[in-house]
Amino acid sequence: MKTHRFLLRRCLLASACAGVLSVVARAAEPVVDDPPKAESLVQIALLLDTSNSMDGLIEQAKTQLWKVVNEFNNAKQGDKVPVVQVALYEYGNNNLSAGTNYIRQVLPLTRDLDKVSAELFKLTTNGGSEFCGAVIREAIDKLEWDKSSKVYKTVFIAGNEPFTQGPVQPDEVCRSSINKGIVVNTIHCGNESDGANGGWRRGAALAEGKFLTIDQDKAVAHIEAPQDKEISKLSIELNATYVCYGAKGKEGLSNQTAQDSNAFAKAPAGAAVQRAITKSSANYYNTSWDLVDATKRGKMKLESVKESELPEELRKLAPADRQAFIDQKQAERERLQKRIQELNKERQQFVAEKQKASGEAKTLDTAIATTLREQAAKKEIRFE
Repeated sequence: MKTHRFLLRRCLLASACAGVLSVVARAAEPVVDDPPKAESLVQIALLLDTSNSMDGLIEQAKTQLWKVVNEFNNAKQGDKVPVVQVALYEYGNNNLSAGTNYIRQVLPLTRDLDKVSAELFKLTTNGGSEFCGAVIREAIDKLEWDKSSKVYKTVFIAGNEPFTQGPVQPDEVCRSSINKGIVVNTIHCGNESDGANGGWRRGAALAEGKFLTIDQDKAVAHIEAPQDKEISKLSIELNATYVCYGAKGKEGLSNQTAQDSNAFAKAPAGAAVQRAITKSSANYYNTSWDLVDATKRGKMKLESVKESELPEELRKLAPADRQAFIDQKQAERERLQKRIQELNKERQQFVAEKQKASGEAKTLDTAIATTLREQAAKKEIRFE
């Protein structure tokens, strides 16, 4: 009941932002995906087969997005903190156009993880005709990959049909991707021999990636820890520290609440806890709609935001008092984030002991997490 009351209160706060009317002045508009100097970049493209029989894969992706991103929470690249951009494609779904080879770019590379979560929860399966070479080419050619050789850039493509199907042969595409510094990892949803015979192993080898197999229908194993309830509760309390502004404010605030609800609905798979951990990290990045993030990161000055674009709670304050209000919200957020991180360290120790006895299942999150760590280390990203 407490969680539902928190969410209800959050929805009321979102409604209070309805007075935010116009687009933010150009001088005040933050550059959402430009990492500050203290941060380095990681770029991950997820290419998911949404044909028939892939419901289990989509379910795993919905619940484990946060866990994958959290791999970088305690990492360092030199003296910088790696932050993650995620892109999302679906392919192999007969609801998509044959003219596009049954491919859809769901999202370009973005740090708006709430948006990524929202789109994952919208995915449905149907069909289909799965053309791996075509979707990899689309991702390699159309996404805005960083040109720096220091940036870890990777594609994870998951599916269950032969890798070689379709009008675009994947061999040449995989070779060209690694020439651009983009590693392609293949995830066959089924047994290893079928994946190898279907070309999934060869595709990964040509792009210096890893060939992985998972059971897409296996429920993701979540080890419940004594810290989980408090971590999830603090996640909701964090929301009260967000101060929406501009044309994207109401939408951002509302989507934050919606993704909390989605994560709580998948709590048995660990989504609520892992989302809370993400929200306590640098990877939870909302400069486009939250004044605390936007002003903290130097993307804008509070006085540059038009009066009409401020939420009511700020408009009723004298201009001299508004920054103090934002500073107070920032301090409260940092306190809550620090507490979540402390609890998570305790939680990790508890879970590690339990995992020794049970072992890890072959699911999407474990397949991606292990690969990310191995490959990112080649870019001098160090993990705790």
